[in-house]
Amino acid sequence: MGKKLKKFKDVDHVATALESADYICSKTIATVVFLAQATLKPVLVEGPAGVGKTELSKAVARSLRRELIRLQCYEGLDETKALYEWEYAKQLLYTQMVKEKIDDVVSGAHSLTEAVDRIADQEDAFFSERFIQPRPLLQAISSAQPVVLLVDEVDKSDPEFEAFLLEVLSDFQVSIPELGTRTARNIPFVFLTSNDSRDMSDALKRRCIHLYIDYPNRDLEMKIVRLKIPGIKVKLAGQLIDAIHKIRDLDLKKKPCVSETLDWAQSLIALQIEDLSPEVVRDTLNVILKYQADVDQVRDKLEKIIN
Repeated sequence: MGKKLKKFKDVDHVATALESADYICSKTIATVVFLAQATLKPVLVEGPAGVGKTELSKAVARSLRRELIRLQCYEGLDETKALYEWEYAKQLLYTQMVKEKIDDVVSGAHSLTEAVDRIADQEDAFFSERFIQPRPLLQAISSAQPVVLLVDEVDKSDPEFEAFLLEVLSDFQVSIPELGTRTARNIPFVFLTSNDSRDMSDALKRRCIHLYIDYPNRDLEMKIVRLKIPGIKVKLAGQLIDAIHKIRDLDLKKKPCVSETLDWAQSLIALQIEDLSPEVVRDTLNVILKYQADVDQVRDKLEKIIN
């Protein structure tokens, strides 16, 4: 018998397993992941950029020891790029290599129509698995082992592609005209992420379990920093997290996310900073803020942020 598939036993097991995979999650996240496994439904993960949406799918893949297959969405993405493509250059090469055989097939044909019909009878030789280049969706459906499928930044794709994606996720099967229908050998664990650049359709939301990941609270962010930056002192970690939360309360063009908190922590360690002063914050704001207007606003309020 084959190796027994690894599964999450309960919600607490999800949280523990994800932490072992370097992902600290809330009880809500752990619950959604467990229910998605139990119901075989995709998870639509929404929230600001940089809060760990993509990393969640990677951590689930590591925890379940599954391959992660990623489809990066963008404007203009279509079925061909997401599903499969025919390798026409390879088909042409094979055609040249077996030219003599093709001559044998059409030899004796009394008309062009008859010659074409004879070639058509052989088309299965050129429209077969050997000439198809699977893209992420077909890879996930065709995999002999269960995989985690990440459809990243689905909000960047066009509504037409979203409708196609919904069809695939509803039946976990795709139709290839020349080869027939391909049904998933194993239902993939699916995550779709969205940065809220546009609203997803109600139909897609109904198909998925919805999860909104916001900026973490202070305690959760402290756990994340201590896990990802083990060399940081507790006092400094507390100071920078308090500062980050006060900065996020401001009306900024782009609030600093968790990944920028980690970047800031690493920068402070590199500078051998042990105590967060207004001067240190002023000199390192460009690590966490990406717009000069945001930098200027925070500098004007430094005394309130560091006290």
